[in-house]
Amino acid sequence: GENEMELQAGLILLVVFMILLVLGMPIAISIAASSMATLLLVIPFDIAVFSSAQKMVGSINSFSLVAIPFFVLSGIIMNNGGIAQKLVDFAMLFAGRIPGALAITNVIGNALFGSISSSAIAASTAIGGVLVPQQVKEGYDPEYAASVNIASAPTGMVVPPSTAFIMFSTIAGGASISSLFLGGYVVGILWSLGIIAVAIFLAKKR
Repeated sequence: GENEMELQAGLILLVVFMILLVLGMPIAISIAASSMATLLLVIPFDIAVFSSAQKMVGSINSFSLVAIPFFVLSGIIMNNGGIAQKLVDFAMLFAGRIPGALAITNVIGNALFGSISSSAIAASTAIGGVLVPQQVKEGYDPEYAASVNIASAPTGMVVPPSTAFIMFSTIAGGASISSLFLGGYVVGILWSLGIIAVAIFLAKKR
């Protein structure tokens, strides 16, 4: 009966998704293909195509999602405009003469750059691209320099304004973005301070 049909649909969804993942398909394509296979099992082809197209357009037809490509664009502009070096100089003012100053600068730079571009990859490439070679030149361990950059790059995803929060608010049906942003500041600052503490401790030890 109906329960059997639901079980069958669930199994097809899961099995097709797993097979595609094992074959090395991108996750987005795996989700789309497995969903389509399940839809075709349950409803006729023409209705399935029509309703999935409608759903896809409906879910991305959102004003707040327009922020995301602009965040990405601002990250690219900043990267090419050399703002990374200026942020590094600014962060250097705070780190100054503390042990592991360059590592601390890396953490602060990533948080600042990440919060503007909202992309961990952009931050780690831009700030890390400037600071990791500088750290190695000053005698830092390359592994240490890379680890600090990797650990602190995602802080920008949490420090507002953040595309992750905008996405969450949209999906959660209007969670307050201002509350999410306020919470993000606390988490982002604590995360950065935690990395800085470890970085100072390791720099002193070495």
